Amino acid sequence: MEEVKLLGIFPSPYTHRVIWALKLKGVKCDYIAEDFFNKSQLLLQLNPVTQKAPVLIHGGKPIAESIVILEYIEEIWQQNPLLPHDPYDRAMARFWLKFGEDKIPAFFAFFMTVGEEQEKAIKEAKELLRTLEEHGLGDKKFFGGNEVGLTDLAFGWIACWLEVLEEVAGVKLLEVDGFPRLQRWVEDFKEVPVIKENLPDRDVMLPYFQFRRSKFVQQAKATS
Repeated sequence: MEEVKLLGIFPSPYTHRVIWALKLKGVKCDYIAEDFFNKSQLLLQLNPVTQKAPVLIHGGKPIAESIVILEYIEEIWQQNPLLPHDPYDRAMARFWLKFGEDKIPAFFAFFMTVGEEQEKAIKEAKELLRTLEEHGLGDKKFFGGNEVGLTDLAFGWIACWLEVLEEVAGVKLLEVDGFPRLQRWVEDFKEVPVIKENLPDRDVMLPYFQFRRSKFVQQAKATS
């Protein structure tokens, strides 16, 4: 079997979604931890274009960008499928994957802004969450039906990162009574055995995001 390695950064949700996919597929890999503030020469060599983690190395060949990596994992290791069999359902899964990636700046803007800009960002993020709940998740247990799939992994940051970001930024997006289906999905997602066994450490995440938030606040004040 060809060697599998993963260059990742904690506490990146992009790294974690790849870890979850590999675990769900039963694929063993060697994990190489990268430093967000001091990227290694190996990372720069393997991903000279964006110079970002995660990077999956399979058989000596690097694959960058987490969504691309997820698709690659699904194609190479076909056990425990993470995309639906039906072509239409697969297309819909990819639609929501793209939606999530395209809207990342808008989803996270509340964490990087202050004052009126933050208020606007909160409103937009809630509208996106509403769209995701009503049109993406609907009444299903998971985005693809009864089993966890790639779309769930891509939105895993909502289940495992959003609460920490909300606490640090002093806001609340996912109100208990405001998004009942997404709230239910969060609980169901975190109870999937592989996910439950590989959740990010909140105690490590909190100081990291407190530091990042402080930098964003300083930048906002400096430009105001």
